[in-house]
Amino acid sequence: MTHWFHRNPLKATAPVSFNYYGVATTPAATKVCNDLRLSRTRLLELFTDSSCNPEMMKNAADLYFSLLQGFILSLDDSSQECKLRYIQNFKWTDTLQGQVPSAQQDAVFELVSMGFNVALWYTKYASRLAGKEDITEDEAKDVHRSLKIAAGIFKHLKESHIPKLITPVEKGRDLEARLIDSYIIQCQAEAQEVTIARAIELKHNPGLIAALAYETANFYQKADQTLSSLDPTYAGKWRKYLNLKSCFYMAYAYCYHGQTLLASDKCGEAIRSLQESEKFFAKAEALCKEYGETKGPGTTAKPSGHLFFRKLGSLIKNTLEKCQRENGFIYFQKVPAEAPQLELKANYGLVEPVPFEFPALNAHWTPETVAAFDLTKRPKEDTAKPKPDEEVKPLKEPDIKPQKDTGCQIS
Repeated sequence: MTHWFHRNPLKATAPVSFNYYGVATTPAATKVCNDLRLSRTRLLELFTDSSCNPEMMKNAADLYFSLLQGFILSLDDSSQECKLRYIQNFKWTDTLQGQVPSAQQDAVFELVSMGFNVALWYTKYASRLAGKEDITEDEAKDVHRSLKIAAGIFKHLKESHIPKLITPVEKGRDLEARLIDSYIIQCQAEAQEVTIARAIELKHNPGLIAALAYETANFYQKADQTLSSLDPTYAGKWRKYLNLKSCFYMAYAYCYHGQTLLASDKCGEAIRSLQESEKFFAKAEALCKEYGETKGPGTTAKPSGHLFFRKLGSLIKNTLEKCQRENGFIYFQKVPAEAPQLELKANYGLVEPVPFEFPALNAHWTPETVAAFDLTKRPKEDTAKPKPDEEVKPLKEPDIKPQKDTGCQIS
């Protein structure tokens, strides 16, 4: 079946020319700068190119990052940082805080900001693919893989590169731990949605489906709690999404747990489980409406009208009616007042981020190339800094709206 995922906007950035007249003193040094400019421009273009696929993205990102590493890595394997690290000022906006940019004269800031956007691109590619009407098994695998890759990139940035920034990350900005953690957890939860859809389609054991749904609901709840201390002006819409998905998958968990109980001749408990499923579904339905009415960064959608949502409502209703019929004819069991405690642990299908590393240093960077940058020739007034009138324009990306779902299953 098709899926619907909330997406925040991509980060935008000021143009960077990498023109160091007088500083780059040899043709080799000038060529590296030219390659940096062209590869950065190409990568930014691909972020909004709807025909871009993961292979194209990986090739473009690897080229730019391998060149950018020349501003960061020391070529002699010493602990000293590269002399070019602070040569250029980079300016980036945030996914939540509109077009209010942050600027740092630090190549590591550029590395983590562009890396963050690459991870976001993988989530948007997954969302675009998952929203198709007739999603194939291979496409479902691509969605699953892309979300795990994105989670791996976010994790690597958080653990290995953001701590190296000289200027501390401002609270509420993209590179802050709360936001990065939420993006990682959301990617894992959404990848598990694909696993759940596959398990349902292949008619796997209801106990496994219930456990996976329960784990996924907890992921969404954890992501929401991670954002709870952020300003709701920025994070409100995103949190509504995380909240509604948590309720939605709790409804799934109780629904399939009810099927497991019925199969074990515990019809009264099964009815109570299905009633709890109805409650969570009603909560998710209310949150869908609130999500649509909440202003803030993110995609536009009416999730309650989407088939993935309506389908669960029908499943709960039909399963509950079946349990009540069976109880009236066969079991005559009392329906407990308390809902069953879900202590479900999935042994299969849980998602872990794909480990990520930045590419090795580009071969064009040699000790001679680095030595050819004469920093004493830099003008006194640093022309590398963005001019006051230089605005950071948002990237023109289409708002991802769910397509009409015909109810086709992943085959």
